[in-house]
Amino acid sequence: MNARAQRIPGPDHPITVEHNPSRVVVKLGGKVIADSVNSLTLREASYPPVHYIPRKDVDMSLLERTDHQSYCPYKGEASYFSIPAGGERSKNAVWSYENPYDAVGGIEQHVAFYPDRVDSIEELGAPEAGQF
Repeated sequence: MNARAQRIPGPDHPITVEHNPSRVVVKLGGKVIADSVNSLTLREASYPPVHYIPRKDVDMSLLERTDHQSYCPYKGEASYFSIPAGGERSKNAVWSYENPYDAVGGIEQHVAFYPDRVDSIEELGAPEAGQF
């Protein structure tokens, strides 16, 4: 078996994972795909921040697992899902690190969306106490 190199985030490639206090809503074709007040925001080096949404807050019935995979030396193996309602544009639109490396272990059981493969990913501000 060919082992892949694992890297640890550090000053040359920082990664942080923090609870996002905002409500994050993902929409495609007029449907809410995800709606969460429990998402995590992953910031990695100079890349744009990525919202990781708990699977329990995603309508997984709208997603279809694909065979596509990728590898990040900082996070591990990523699995992908398409959103059939979005057609070709939404192929492999969603990814998940199902067994992430320890440095980003908090994103386990979460998914993330490519912003250009859905209609919107909105941050709606922190909910008021008791609002949800």
